[in-house]
Amino acid sequence: MPLIMLSGGMALLVTLFGTPLLIKLLRKHGYSQAIRMSHDDINYPEHTAKIGTPSMGGAAIIIAILVGYFGTHLIFWSPPSASGLLVLGLIVGLALVGIADDYLKIFKQRSTGIRARTKLIGQAIVAVGFAVLSVQFPDENGLTPASQAISFVRDTPWILPLGLFVLWVWFLVTATTNGVNLTDGLDGLAAGAALASFVAYIVISLWEFNQSCAESVGELCYNVRDPLDLTVVAAACAGACFGFLWWNTHPARIFMGDTGSLALGGGIAGLAVMTQSELLLILIGGLFFIITVSVILQVGSFKLTGKRVFRMAPLHHHFELLGWPEILIVVRFWIVHAMCIAIALTLFFFGWVTT
Repeated sequence: MPLIMLSGGMALLVTLFGTPLLIKLLRKHGYSQAIRMSHDDINYPEHTAKIGTPSMGGAAIIIAILVGYFGTHLIFWSPPSASGLLVLGLIVGLALVGIADDYLKIFKQRSTGIRARTKLIGQAIVAVGFAVLSVQFPDENGLTPASQAISFVRDTPWILPLGLFVLWVWFLVTATTNGVNLTDGLDGLAAGAALASFVAYIVISLWEFNQSCAESVGELCYNVRDPLDLTVVAAACAGACFGFLWWNTHPARIFMGDTGSLALGGGIAGLAVMTQSELLLILIGGLFFIITVSVILQVGSFKLTGKRVFRMAPLHHHFELLGWPEILIVVRFWIVHAMCIAIALTLFFFGWVTT
């Protein structure tokens, strides 16, 4: 428990007190994200008040996560684990993809950022590298950081060959990162939802540590590599999001940008793979899944029928155009996300409750 509290606390302090310094630096140089404006053909939600708000706040989140994780290991003088380092590598790698996107939005004032294909290629390179490395580095018990079996609340009998496993991880990482990225359209929405997801992984990985097969052999024990260190990673991510929310809630003084949204999505997907809860990710990332589906439905419907399902996608912009206040949308979407996570944790603990 001290490891978890220290990791989360350090990350929280870095974003809470470091983000204002980043805001000041970005504003000094006029580094703000371009805001989409309505024109004759397309009507966007009214966001003129956000003009001039600096972006790339995700840089503070990444620094906070690294300080929280490595600071904790330095203070307790304990070596980092392969699992923890791989998740952090995934987070940093995707943050670099996000930085390239934010660069175009901020310095070139191109609201769409880099081309979708280029972004997908960058995400794929990072995700494939993570997947291949995650089945290396066996410990003394032969456990690798990830398992090639598809998992729900633990590994299932469906074991994938390496090629399919890499594709599976690529899909999880790409879907989750883009889901968080699509959700990051209102002040605090994505950061608050990501915070809740990381808290869920703190609960899951800590329980897996306490019920590890290395400590207590039993039918319901978990063969998860480095569960305690995964808890430290999840705590650092949660703490970083918590501190960042102080500056990102409405009215936001800074946006996380793709630097933050891609990195947080990668952290959530990486923890799902490492904690053997891959299919449970649909609920732990419930809001991100719903937002992504809304975009798929909108695009699919328009291409097939020429009609739109929503006034605008992603879904939160639909409610904006209906006249809902931004704060109301954010809070209600957080509630929906919390309900999804509650169902996920109920399913995770169901086997223990019924035995």
